[in-house]
Amino acid sequence: MFENLQDRLGSILNGLTGRGALSEADVSAALREVRRALLEADVALEVVRSFTDRVREKAVGAAVLKSIKPGQMVVKIVHDELVEMLGSEGVSIDLNAPAPVVVMMVGLQGSGKTTTTGKIAKRLTDREKKKVLMASLDTRRPAAQEQLRQLGMQTGIDVLPIIAGQSPTDIASRAVQAAKLGGHDVVILDTAGRTHIDEPLMIEMAEIKARSKPHEILLVADALTGQDAVNLARNFDERVGITGLVLTRMDGDGRGGAALSMRAVTGKPIKLIGVGEKMTELEEFHPRRIADRILGMGDIVSLVERAAETIDAEKAKAMAEKMAKGKFDLNDLAEQLKQMQKMGGMGGIMGLMPGMAGMKDKMAAAGLNDKLFGRQIAIIQSMTKAERANPDILKHSRKKRIAAGSGTDAAEINKLLKMHRQMADMMKMMGGKKGGGMMKQMMGGLAGKMGLGGMGGMPDLSSMDPKQIEALAKQAEAAGIKPGALPGLGGGGLPGLGGKLPGLGGGFPGLPGLPKKK
Repeated sequence: MFENLQDRLGSILNGLTGRGALSEADVSAALREVRRALLEADVALEVVRSFTDRVREKAVGAAVLKSIKPGQMVVKIVHDELVEMLGSEGVSIDLNAPAPVVVMMVGLQGSGKTTTTGKIAKRLTDREKKKVLMASLDTRRPAAQEQLRQLGMQTGIDVLPIIAGQSPTDIASRAVQAAKLGGHDVVILDTAGRTHIDEPLMIEMAEIKARSKPHEILLVADALTGQDAVNLARNFDERVGITGLVLTRMDGDGRGGAALSMRAVTGKPIKLIGVGEKMTELEEFHPRRIADRILGMGDIVSLVERAAETIDAEKAKAMAEKMAKGKFDLNDLAEQLKQMQKMGGMGGIMGLMPGMAGMKDKMAAAGLNDKLFGRQIAIIQSMTKAERANPDILKHSRKKRIAAGSGTDAAEINKLLKMHRQMADMMKMMGGKKGGGMMKQMMGGLAGKMGLGGMGGMPDLSSMDPKQIEALAKQAEAAGIKPGALPGLGGGGLPGLGGKLPGLGGGFPGLPGLPKKK
């Protein structure tokens, strides 16, 4: 998501922050590059012009040119204008209406309306505890109604029974009536699409709107549409009147121009983004967090939220207790690797971490990717219980058997064992009396810098809501802690990680120096 734009803007703005003073010519040259980067990312020309004009107006002011760190001021202005362009606050689906709340899905054929209908229904059922009814109004596309019925069976959500020969407007009326009788809180209408916008489609959408009186009309658009997305959004808004946007296939979009353009042109909020094929891969759109990601500042709040959703609290507690005693066997390592996979793999996590977005390519080049995790889990699963609990008993003959069982070789098994040994040593240091003091010192240093000295360490992020975490991040920034560099951790990187990733070869700046086996 936004990888190309992130790389281009990152290199342009890094060039500015490295300078002691900026002239008006420097700012203009940088803005020319920003303009080119946005156009290459498929952002609409009118949107690019207004964006660069607003940035120039603020960036060439005397306050910026004479400030102590003018480059960082320009980065802040670009960040603030990006947030403004994307919509300053995240807006979720509005269910504040008498039940059943009608949500109408509109868009072109192939944009992902039916799948998104299923994803939204599952999200409302799981998170909001709403009783949802889905209804397919697509009588033209073969098996469209059957597709929605299958999604309903897959997710356990009610779907309106199909009656052959009914018109879309009749199905809409029947869906609302069935939702009232069935005690449903929300009814989602999956309307028909076309390969392009035409008059019959618009007339049909207007009739369905008049008959069902939807509270929300969501335009589902493919994030890969590019420039044409602007015309699409404008047409639907003028003829039908949309209340929000849902962008699909954001995981496959390296450019992201549609997201930046549609919000700016229609003034309607982007409410949700589809980030994968699974029924759970639908996220709320938070403009400030997305702007942070585009400028490589990371997104700690989303990372913590993703962790809270995927981490099993009981398993995490048991693991923490083991680690506190300095114990860490291969079962624990396998659990950690599976957890990373659930949270989106190495790429997904690195993209959300401050200052780490640029590391993804280096790590991929060194062969450190999610396939490696899969192989390591296969190695551990090919071991016996005794071997997993006590890796020291693994001699040559056992390694040979494990390699055959996992489709790997002895070298990969040795790398895994070396990584485990170094992590286990670190756990002993952290868990022991000396280590406990060391961990408290590290966290206490961070807490002290943030004015949290009396807390004896860092607050428990898992028990905080996103607003509190955001406030904490701002507090850290105000205290002079840059994203990507934690005090007391040797200048820039993650605690416990340091010039090399254990057992995986290849050095990475800002990543780990784990204690060596003595």
